[in-house]
Amino acid sequence: MTNKRFITAKDVVEELGVSSSYAYKLIRKLNAEREADGFVTIKGRVSRQYFDERIYGTTDKKEVV
Repeated sequence: MTNKRFITAKDVVEELGVSSSYAYKLIRKLNAEREADGFVTIKGRVSRQYFDERIYGTTDKKEVV
């Protein structure tokens, strides 16, 4: 996967091995969290940095073994 600022449901499916419906649900959840914090979101996309932070607990996936 290339180094993108925002990722789509297709990227989430490939990275986590989940269904596309779950990937969309996860993106909606993460975007709702960001909106609650006052950030602007893009429907169907989520910030790569925020995704890594919430899923892996870090912004640098290399730390996760």
